[in-house]
Amino acid sequence: MATDGSIRQHDLQAVYLEHHGWLHGWLRRQLGCRDRAADLAHDTFVRVLARDLDIRLVREPRAYLHTIARGLLVDHWRRRQIEDAYLHALASQPEPEAASPERQALAIETLLRIDRMLAGLSARARQAFLLSQLEGLTYLAIAERLGVSERMVKKYMAQAMYQCLLLQAEDR
Repeated sequence: MATDGSIRQHDLQAVYLEHHGWLHGWLRRQLGCRDRAADLAHDTFVRVLARDLDIRLVREPRAYLHTIARGLLVDHWRRRQIEDAYLHALASQPEPEAASPERQALAIETLLRIDRMLAGLSARARQAFLLSQLEGLTYLAIAERLGVSERMVKKYMAQAMYQCLLLQAEDR
């Protein structure tokens, strides 16, 4: 007698066999790189596997896989954009100190986490936080720049600080 786990595995295997080639081809066209496309196709199926979902209930497996893969593709492009910006900033420093690949990977991962934290804020809260942290503006100056009250800036900053605390809690 087959178990639920073996039935689920069989169903996932059938979806994999039927759609992997198509998914890999689509990703290869998006990325222009066969190897990276293979990695993202693999990651797509890992995400499907990690979800506690009866794949038989998915009416349109290709659309489902496409949605997951598209999210991974956006993450990939965002990561490349952040990596490129980091490497450009590193290269523009006077007498750059050669960072080890491990140190570069840690810095890029930190930048990605900060980017996710900032994405969790409203546009105004993000702008207020960046004006405070990057330009060193006072709350009053930020309020004037954004055309809001100083009290509203305090609310924005409280939201941003809360997100920072959540980010810090992930490290523990």
